[in-house]
Amino acid sequence: MAESTNAHASNRQLSHGEIQTLREQAISFMQSEIYPNEPFFTDGPRDPRQAERLKYLQEKVKERGLWAGHLPRAAGGMGIGFMPFVYLNEIYGRSALAPWVFGSNAPDAGNAEILFQFGTKEIQELYLRPLVSGEIYSCYSMTEPEVSGSDPTTLQTRAVRDGDEWVISGHKWFTTQAEGAAFAIVMAATELDEPAHRRFTQIVVPADTPGFRVVRNVAVMGETEGSHCEIVYDNVRVPVTNTLGEPGSGFRIAQKRLGPGRIHHCMRWLGQMQRAFDLMVEYALVRRVQGATLAEKQTVQNWIADSYVEIQAARMLTLDAARKIDAGSEARVEISAIKFFGAQVLHDVIDRAIQIHGARGVSGDTPLESMYRQARTARILDGPDETHRMVVSRRIIQDYRSGKTVDFGVMNA
Repeated sequence: MAESTNAHASNRQLSHGEIQTLREQAISFMQSEIYPNEPFFTDGPRDPRQAERLKYLQEKVKERGLWAGHLPRAAGGMGIGFMPFVYLNEIYGRSALAPWVFGSNAPDAGNAEILFQFGTKEIQELYLRPLVSGEIYSCYSMTEPEVSGSDPTTLQTRAVRDGDEWVISGHKWFTTQAEGAAFAIVMAATELDEPAHRRFTQIVVPADTPGFRVVRNVAVMGETEGSHCEIVYDNVRVPVTNTLGEPGSGFRIAQKRLGPGRIHHCMRWLGQMQRAFDLMVEYALVRRVQGATLAEKQTVQNWIADSYVEIQAARMLTLDAARKIDAGSEARVEISAIKFFGAQVLHDVIDRAIQIHGARGVSGDTPLESMYRQARTARILDGPDETHRMVVSRRIIQDYRSGKTVDFGVMNA
């Protein structure tokens, strides 16, 4: 199977000034096009005109050269590299609509990256090209209701070789965006005699394949509009050529997807924190209670100060992890650290912003109530906080046992 030896070979090096210019362009587009269009995509039942409006906004992004910043030019993206996109993703994170409009929404972004790195030319032509162009959507099918998501080695979905086909049987859920997706990337056990981390394979499954059945859309935190689906794979047959990488390489591919993906999650969370922080301070300056603005109250001042420090800490930790990944490190400790710390800061900042807004904060008049629901799921997505804390502590303890200590002074070296 094909595997790109250098997925970012066509990327160009950007200067600090060029990155800042891209950020300013993204901010300008957010203010002129994203924020004003949010009510159209979030208020009331799904409007049949939404797809048309989304395409219109996406075309405007493409005209500005800001489309698919996560991908190299060879895959149809901007070709700016990992770190510049990290800085852009911080801007996109301020609105749930923005990643869709800028062509970098999950799970499509991660799926496109691994299709480019591990898909055959045929797979790339069939699925990667239309995915990157925005013609189709995809889903990533890994989590199962019968087993713990924090231990993926227990996944029960099986794919058995029958001639030139895989026959897939299993039960998945929380397969985001499965409704309307053209294809799924499925994690299934194929090499049962191998050690746990070499048993699984990732396979592309077209959604119209017989036996692929969406059971229901799982409501999450009261929201039913999002697509987090339960799926049954009932003897689904696909060509063996739909394999990504080699059989048994599923976890290795997943790590290449999930590591950078968690960085992107955390950078988008920083965007959410920024927006909540702005709303909090701006409202505190104008809302008057008992003859004074909220900004003059000591408790509110403490919330603002705590939020500022926590956001800055989360941002520095995230950028440190991103730089290490960009340099070729797996950065397991750093990624796990930002995952649980960033999720907690995200929740706390939004919670304080809601409290300052009072009843307005839990209404639909601000984006805070929707942001709060999403923030709670952040502590579970991509592994629960407890798992990531365990990863951090175990690896540090292991290092100390072997005589290696943590040197905080070289954190950003």
